[in-house]
Amino acid sequence: MSFDELRQAVHAVMPTVIDDLARLVRVPSVAAPGFARESVLEGARVTSDILRGVGVQDVRLLEMPSGYPAVFGEIPAPAGMPTVLLYAHYDVQPAGEVDEWETPPFELTARPDGRLYGRGAADDKSGIAVHVAALRSFAGRFPVGLKVLIEGEEEFGNSLASYLPEHRDLFRADVVVVADAGNNHVGEPLLTTTLRGFASQVVEVRALRGPVHSGAFGGPTPDALVALIRMLATLHDEQGNVAVEGMQSQPWHGSDIPEEEFRQLAGVLSGVDLIGSGSIASRVCASYSINVVGLDAPAVQGARNALIDVARARVSVRVPPGRSGQEALELLTAHLKAVAPWNVQLAFSEAETGEGHAIATDGPAYIAAYKALQFAYGKDASEIGSGGSIPLINAFASVFPEAEIILWGAEDASANIHAPNESVDPSEIERAALAEASFLSELAREQTVD
Repeated sequence: MSFDELRQAVHAVMPTVIDDLARLVRVPSVAAPGFARESVLEGARVTSDILRGVGVQDVRLLEMPSGYPAVFGEIPAPAGMPTVLLYAHYDVQPAGEVDEWETPPFELTARPDGRLYGRGAADDKSGIAVHVAALRSFAGRFPVGLKVLIEGEEEFGNSLASYLPEHRDLFRADVVVVADAGNNHVGEPLLTTTLRGFASQVVEVRALRGPVHSGAFGGPTPDALVALIRMLATLHDEQGNVAVEGMQSQPWHGSDIPEEEFRQLAGVLSGVDLIGSGSIASRVCASYSINVVGLDAPAVQGARNALIDVARARVSVRVPPGRSGQEALELLTAHLKAVAPWNVQLAFSEAETGEGHAIATDGPAYIAAYKALQFAYGKDASEIGSGGSIPLINAFASVFPEAEIILWGAEDASANIHAPNESVDPSEIERAALAEASFLSELAREQTVD
């Protein structure tokens, strides 16, 4: 099939692919504790049915040791051709407050702006749609071997990362394509080449046996919340750079992000400064960042005139690729211990870590991916890093160090993932699918030439 024929084939299957996406979004497949297990399992069944419909063979559920099943299927490789593993996930974030949505969160809804709205429409059911559109376009005549892996608990948990090393032969592939990323702007192709890792833990500060009256004891008596606030305030310098010893930025050589564009995407209020130094992309892709993402202290409503005996915060660190999440946790702990005032008592708990990753950009699959994006979008692709984490990528890289990893997708910066009114642009699904179909064809063409 020529590239022009491939373009026509992808365009022709898009109405069916959007119907597939609507079926997927209709299922509230939230794998978080407290949500209906049956809904997640229904998400697995719908995903399985869609994959069978595009010609994937032996589609089955892989039961994880804990959590939810992954959907897996495969298509044997033609003689002498490579095998490509296609990854996405069918679980989604909770909808949150339904009244913050302009349309029902679990109904794929087209709005006048041309986008399709619904929870998971972008993250990451659009990834499934991209794979499905690429596969449908071949009408059963696949140029390479394929394995399709759709995870069921990427957002909450990750049993697949421990399952993978124990089932190497099942997942073995020459190339892994992860459709869980995208472009900053619709129609502007990017290849994601780095991912930040993370470290997170809860710090607890205790100063008193219990709350005491601020009038009778305020002055000489330490307050746990005040102590915690003082500690947290030392995590950044006056400019907003991370001030923890040992947390230095890494060099960044990829594309930058214009400041005004970033401010708009991030929703920074007019007149409020951005923090830190260096280019925007270096701060997002190659630097540490520290945030307080949770705080346990008395609520304002109903607050009493009492000194606080205990206060807790969850502190989250994003870690540049090449640096260890565990090391970041140790540096954070050492810093908080060093700056704790008044000999208050500290306890650390609920630690979590994940490693970042730098994707190789000099292999034949990466070069083929670059050419495929150029064809699908009509312009050269740029390299970008992701400030977020995809833990499974490290598992793939560890188990199959010889396999190339490609990270792309249809989640543009306006998608509002993990927030109300999540959306996807259907034209971006089509372009990403055309890039993927072109990529698979290019791999087969290169193998034939070799």
